Amino acid sequence: MPEGDTVRRTAVLQHRALAGTVLTGFEVRMPQFATVDLSGETVLEVASVGKHLLHRFSGGLSLHTHLKMEGAWRTVAPGERWPRPAFQARTVLTTAEAVAIGFELGITELVPTADEESVVGHLGPDLLAPEASKHPGPHAWDPAEALLRLRAEPEQTIFGAVLDQRNLAGVGNVYANELCFVRGLLPTRPVGEVADLPAVVSLARRMLWANRDRFTRSTTGDLRAGRRSWVYGRTGEPCRRCGTTLLGGELGRREGEERVVTWCPVCQS
Repeated sequence: MPEGDTVRRTAVLQHRALAGTVLTGFEVRMPQFATVDLSGETVLEVASVGKHLLHRFSGGLSLHTHLKMEGAWRTVAPGERWPRPAFQARTVLTTAEAVAIGFELGITELVPTADEESVVGHLGPDLLAPEASKHPGPHAWDPAEALLRLRAEPEQTIFGAVLDQRNLAGVGNVYANELCFVRGLLPTRPVGEVADLPAVVSLARRMLWANRDRFTRSTTGDLRAGRRSWVYGRTGEPCRRCGTTLLGGELGRREGEERVVTWCPVCQS
């Protein structure tokens, strides 16, 4: 599932291609929205909230989408060949200069712009949003609120807690693994036993912020292939710090939500 930085870049690219333009065609290939046609409306903006995307239109509606595991938004010129088969398209937004196609989207729905909180209101502070002190809003970055939410379930594993979008909006499996390693925490350590939780929250923001504008994600500071992560995707390989073989398994908030987890038995405790 794409991390918050990937979703933010998608929003930036969609906004760049569509904002301020008038729709000449509009399709949502879902039965409940198939008859809705927003042709003639202006695309006001495209924004991200954590891992959620919102295309906002002049008529007072927003297109809410979530990429889940297989989804992607792609933009082509009118008449240009699509990068994926047409049967995978869930929504098609057409303007005079661009065609934006949402492929295999996990969530696709239209909601009143004024009622967007009904679909994203459960999310915690957005790690890639401006600071609340400068730009107040329901999902602005507020580390105090993030800490309050994390501490509400002290028995939860730190791995599961940072993955929970109700606590920190934007952390995915890559960052959850990397955060635990860099802070020297076993993924199974309960939140209530983490000595410096503010440092975890601060690091999460710095990691996502560092990668927000680049397609090649790195948590090590090294952009070379094979050297971009500390532990994620490296089960069975030597730890970059101590050389110990990295262990792996699955861990989640509850049964059915397990994610792949990798850790160093020496560097993390």
